[in-house]
Amino acid sequence: MRQKWHDLLFMHWRIPTRTLRPLIPPSLELDNFEGSAWLGIVPFRMTGVRLRGTPKIPGLSAFPELNVRTYVTAARKPGVWFFSLDAASAIAVAAARTWFHLPYFRARMSLESRGDQICYQSHRTHINAPAADLRVEYEPTGRVLQARPSTLEYFLTERYCLYAAAGEKIYRGEIHHPPWPLQPARAEIALNTMAASHGLELPPAPPLLHFARFQDVWIWPLARA
Repeated sequence: MRQKWHDLLFMHWRIPTRTLRPLIPPSLELDNFEGSAWLGIVPFRMTGVRLRGTPKIPGLSAFPELNVRTYVTAARKPGVWFFSLDAASAIAVAAARTWFHLPYFRARMSLESRGDQICYQSHRTHINAPAADLRVEYEPTGRVLQARPSTLEYFLTERYCLYAAAGEKIYRGEIHHPPWPLQPARAEIALNTMAASHGLELPPAPPLLHFARFQDVWIWPLARA
């Protein structure tokens, strides 16, 4: 697949490993940075979503998305584990659940730009799914930098595969994109129940924030990990 990602906010909280470990399949290793696991909540919007060799379909190729994630490894290959992904496209949700075994949920979402500021809202509408909401305003506050290897920013963002589960089978989906053009960010969170929908309590400390204006992404089909 090809996708273009816009106006991303990376919000990360340090979470005890013992809290996240029971929520990860036993065959995956929960990845730590200096002894701590991390939980990420990432709102953004997508455009140009299409299967390779097919044209963009108006109304189906652009929509907001929001994910709750942590970081894992399998056979020493670091990747992303998604607890949930909310999207404002019923067709995209159905396709991702079927083809990628990912926990996608339908949601009513909006993203409005006011200069550099992004006003983002999401309300999960998926039937028989835990309630989950996010309302946040955010903007970049500094110049673009690329994360250096061995830094926390690199650990949290420079990952080039995702992992998914179907029963006891673990799959890996390879992802390619240029290095992230990260900027420091400011955010005002009016409502955030995304972690609570998974039974997780966020720590009182403010999240670590990064902004990225754009990313061009290639995604390969899943293969057994």
